[in-house]
Amino acid sequence: MSLDALVEQFAENVAAQTDAIWRGDAKAGNKHARRYISAFDKLRAHGDAGREALTALFSHPRMDVRVMAAAHLLRYRTKEATAVLQEAAKGEGFVPFKAGQALRRWEEGTWALDPE
Repeated sequence: MSLDALVEQFAENVAAQTDAIWRGDAKAGNKHARRYISAFDKLRAHGDAGREALTALFSHPRMDVRVMAAAHLLRYRTKEATAVLQEAAKGEGFVPFKAGQALRRWEEGTWALDPE
């Protein structure tokens, strides 16, 4: 599977998970979470080339997709990912809350989505 296809799989499943959460469908949400985590693991297997491909999502039209990509890339692209998360965290609601939580975990040193 190409890097672009994996990035698209990541984005589609983050969006689908958010939509499932809004519907109250935890089972579907968990299914989509497993899929985007799998896509990220496959991107990571390509090293920094895979991580770099995911940075394309920093400008995705959906905030949830931008936030999840940024949360996963905090170690690799700290400055850019932090900026995406800080911008999202200014809002109200579930996705801004998730952005704030990612920033908090990063600052606490407990963040571990993409360890070295």
